Amino acid sequence: MRIAIIGAGIVGVTSAFELARDGHDVTVIEQRSSVAEETSFANAGVVAPGYVTPWAAPGMPAKVLKHLVSRHAPVRLARPLGPSEWRWMWRWWRACRPEVYQANRSRMHQLARYSHERLRGLSQELNLEYEQSRGYMVLLRGSKDLKLARGSLKLLAELGVKFKLIDAEAARRIEPGLNPEAPLHAAVHLPDDEVGNCRQFAHLLRAEAQRLGATFRFQQQVCAIHPGSRPELTVLAAGSPLTETQRESFDGIVVCAAMGSRPLLDELGCRLPMTAVHGYSITAPLRVHEACPELGPMTGVMDERYKVAISRMGSRVRVAGSAELGGRIAQNSDAAIQTLYKVLDDWFPGCAQLGQVQLWKGARPMMPDGPPIIGTSGLEGVWLNLGHGSSGWGLACGSARVLADQLAGKAPAIDPQGLGLARWQGA
Repeated sequence: MRIAIIGAGIVGVTSAFELARDGHDVTVIEQRSSVAEETSFANAGVVAPGYVTPWAAPGMPAKVLKHLVSRHAPVRLARPLGPSEWRWMWRWWRACRPEVYQANRSRMHQLARYSHERLRGLSQELNLEYEQSRGYMVLLRGSKDLKLARGSLKLLAELGVKFKLIDAEAARRIEPGLNPEAPLHAAVHLPDDEVGNCRQFAHLLRAEAQRLGATFRFQQQVCAIHPGSRPELTVLAAGSPLTETQRESFDGIVVCAAMGSRPLLDELGCRLPMTAVHGYSITAPLRVHEACPELGPMTGVMDERYKVAISRMGSRVRVAGSAELGGRIAQNSDAAIQTLYKVLDDWFPGCAQLGQVQLWKGARPMMPDGPPIIGTSGLEGVWLNLGHGSSGWGLACGSARVLADQLAGKAPAIDPQGLGLARWQGA
C-alpha cells in the first residue's frame, strides 16, 4: 500500500518505520525542516512506564485548584482560555471518576510497557546509538511527600513495576551529585526505567525508515484531507503561493501531526476532544570539574513535589516540567521557567553553564481521559495516531506497532480496546 503520514515528530517517525518495515510505500509530509522539531524536540527524555498515568485521576481537580495559588505550581492556567479548553476541562473532570481512571491507567501502562520493550528491542537490533542511561529516581523532599506518594507506590506494586523505596543515604549513593544540603526524606528508585534523547532517536530511526524505502518530504504543509477509497491530500510547499497546491492520492493516510491535526480533522467533522498542554524545558552544558566529576545527575530524577524532571543528556543537563493549559506557544511563562531553575539549583547547584541555556516550550496534544487515539478515524482511508500528551516519547514505539498491525488487519500484541476513537463518539 502507498501510505502518507502527516507529521514527523517521534510518533510520525516510528509509524513510518513500522509501516515501511511491513513493506508499505511510505511518504512522510512535514511542515518543518526536519524530524522532531516541535513537541519531540526537547522533552525530559524519561521512559518510565510505571509513571505513565492519566492526568484525569480521583482527587486531581482539588489538587489543580490548590496549585493555581502556588508560586511554583506544576499545573498552570494561562490566558487566553477559549471555549475548546473549557470543554476539555469539563470532559477531563468527568474522566476523574475512579472507575474511568482505573481502566485508563491500565490501558496506558500496558501500552507504555509494550512501547518500552519495542524501544529497547529496536535500539539493540538496529544498533541505534543515542544519548541514554539506565535508571530513574523520584525524589521525596519530606514526610508529607512520601505520604502523598503511597497511593502511587501501591499502584506500581499492583502493576508489577520493579521499584524500591529507599532512604536519603541510599539515594545519594545512586546520585552522588545531589546537593547534600537539600532536604531529602526518601526516594523511589526504578532501576529498569531510563532516560534517552528522543530527538536523536527520531533522527536515527528516520534513517532506518529511509533505508527501507520511506520518503520524507519537509517544508510541505498539508492543507486538506480528502477521505475515500483512494484518499487524497492537498499539499503546499513552503514559499509557494496558495494557488500552487498539489493534490495527491494514496491507499491510506495516517494523521500524526499533534495539534496540527485538529484543523484538518475538524474540516471533516471528526472533532477530537484534544487540547495543548504546554510544557517547558531548559538545557545547558554540564560544567567540567576534575575534582568533582559527579556534577549533575548520572541519569534522571524527578522532584515529586514540583513535578520537574532533571535528566542527563550526554554532556548536558535538561530540566523539564510544567503543565500549562491555555495561552499560546509563543507566549512563555516566567513563573514556569523560574520553577525549572529553582529545582535544578535545589538538587544540583552549580552543575550547569547557565549562560548557554536552550529554552524550549512544546504543545503536548492531550486527550481529557489520558490514553491516545490509535486506529481508524471513521473516515474512509484515514487513520489516527495522536493525543499522547506528555508521554509521546514513552508511548511512540508501541503505538506505531499497534497502528501498523491494525492497518494490516492483524491483531496487535496488546489489547487496543479503549485506545480508539470509539470511546469519544457521541460523548
